[in-house]
Amino acid sequence: MPPNPPSKPSKELHVFPNPAPERDYVIQFQVPEFTCHCPLTGQPDFAHFTIDMIADQRCVELKSLKMYFWSYRHEGAFHEKVTNTILNDIVKVTDPRFIRITAKWYVRGGIYTNVVVEHRQKGWQPLPRVDLPEHGFQSGLLA
Repeated sequence: MPPNPPSKPSKELHVFPNPAPERDYVIQFQVPEFTCHCPLTGQPDFAHFTIDMIADQRCVELKSLKMYFWSYRHEGAFHEKVTNTILNDIVKVTDPRFIRITAKWYVRGGIYTNVVVEHRQKGWQPLPRVDLPEHGFQSGLLA
């Protein structure tokens, strides 16, 4: 056995204190290799997950998130169910101000499926969008 045994899939999500709870900022996770299988046919399903999250007091720890996603590899799951379950599990441990999960499922039977789910903490309102002026390219050279 190696001194540090290989990681294993797990449904346990770990958290750590938000290092900047005084401000809204976006944490984005990209999971391009999600795998589960169709509960009807047993054939593999693949998806690219994007998680956009504004944490409140707790952030989700990255390695545990990776092991969590890995835990679905041998499970049968409908696209809609698994996407909503992942949202619910992350909300349960982090209670974020806002989270949106976009699951882009690869083609099956000639059809792509996108599932987008959101959660908003009660009473939380996003700050207004700030649009900054655009400036043309400046090279410092005289034309």
